Amino acid sequence: MSETIAPTVDCEPLPWQREAARGWLRDREHWPHGWLLHGPAGFGKRTLALYIARTLLCESPREGGACGECAGCRWFAQGQHPDFRLLEPLVEEEESDKAPATVVKIDQIRALGEFLQLTSHRQGAKVALIHPAEAMNAAAANALLKTLEEPPPRSYLLLVSDQPGRLPATVRSRCRAVPVPRPGTREAEDWLRQQGSGNPALHLAQAGGAPLRALACSDADWQEARQSLLATLSRPRALSPVAVGARIDAVAKPQRKETLARWCDWLCAWTHDLAALAGGGEVRFNPDFREALLRLVGEADRIRLQRFYRILLEQRALLAHPLQPRLVAESLLLQYREAVCGDQG
Repeated sequence: MSETIAPTVDCEPLPWQREAARGWLRDREHWPHGWLLHGPAGFGKRTLALYIARTLLCESPREGGACGECAGCRWFAQGQHPDFRLLEPLVEEEESDKAPATVVKIDQIRALGEFLQLTSHRQGAKVALIHPAEAMNAAAANALLKTLEEPPPRSYLLLVSDQPGRLPATVRSRCRAVPVPRPGTREAEDWLRQQGSGNPALHLAQAGGAPLRALACSDADWQEARQSLLATLSRPRALSPVAVGARIDAVAKPQRKETLARWCDWLCAWTHDLAALAGGGEVRFNPDFREALLRLVGEADRIRLQRFYRILLEQRALLAHPLQPRLVAESLLLQYREAVCGDQG
């Protein structure tokens, strides 16, 4: 777990967040000590939380927002504000097959509690942001509960979560739960176009409607890798799990788990679309492969597809743990071929 004073990034709210954020912050003097910003990944929760933190620490707020000019805003932008702490999972270089740390432990939360008890350097607010909040283990969540129950004056805890249901009910009940705003389709496409997406509608579909994920989808290398895997999936009887799995070993070792995670996402989206077509629904994630999916749907067994989809979701939840990416990929591809072809291919 990393603990830093502040991020050295621009944290202006995204277009679909501005009105709501400024509305909340106009009443910042009456804010609760704990906020839980929640919603699906890819809609800018972390960006919004950083903007809120900066505004809470701003010494000359304007119209509910940060002024961007005071000493507090300048320090925050430089990653040096003494009254802010950011806790996020630590990104470490992996040794052998050991997984990087993905859990917020009790020591980090205790240190955070001590920080909040200290007198503010600027005689103003003290703010801490935990992202993702569901990364806290049971002991850490219990330690945080003590801070939420007896918060120091003018201290604020911002919890950001993709999966708030994984947080203990006792923690959730002591925070104001706020769903993060989402843009409409047209607003999301307009924003993506401004960011340089050449096909915002397609990229948004590939990302399940999440604009920030869609922006990642617009990367040429991302698209090339996706096209290659989906072309392989569209020919399941010719699919060789061993040969395709070998592509994992072709990338540098530190990137293998990331590659596997991306494959799992694509395989989940592909299987979802195939199962939807088998049930009389429509393609959601892969409109550019609709014809290929339609050709497969006559062969696929809907029950097997749904069973395989559950396996994929379970495997995706385990990707942070020690594993052999190539072996996992081979196993999943074999199970996919069996689900679609009904035999060993």
